[in-house]
Amino acid sequence: QVRLVESGGGLVQAGGSLRLSCAASGRTFSSYAMAWFRQAPGKEREFVAAKSRSGDSTYYADSVKGRFSISRDNAKNTVFLQMNNLKPEDTAVYYCAATRPWPTGREYEYEYWGQGTQVTVSS
Repeated sequence: QVRLVESGGGLVQAGGSLRLSCAASGRTFSSYAMAWFRQAPGKEREFVAAKSRSGDSTYYADSVKGRFSISRDNAKNTVFLQMNNLKPEDTAVYYCAATRPWPTGREYEYEYWGQGTQVTVSS
């Protein structure tokens, strides 16, 4: 069992930055690939970024490439999402998720989910 708790969301102006954190419980964090997804109002949840177990492989949605960066600290059981140059279309609830063994952009392959954190970008 893995429990995930996101934090760091908030209200920011377009062009600003936010750093999301996702703290995981348990001693098996390093055995999970981690990802961030987001869900905007009235839309389906979509993939944002993923990181492999060791951190040597990273994947991004085209919409966030060059602006967002996913990282992880296995010693602290935490995964981060650094979001720069935010746009109003980035407004959504952001979720972290865990899967084994490989990172993927497919939502249904993720076993554990956090409760989400709201990110609102004003124009």
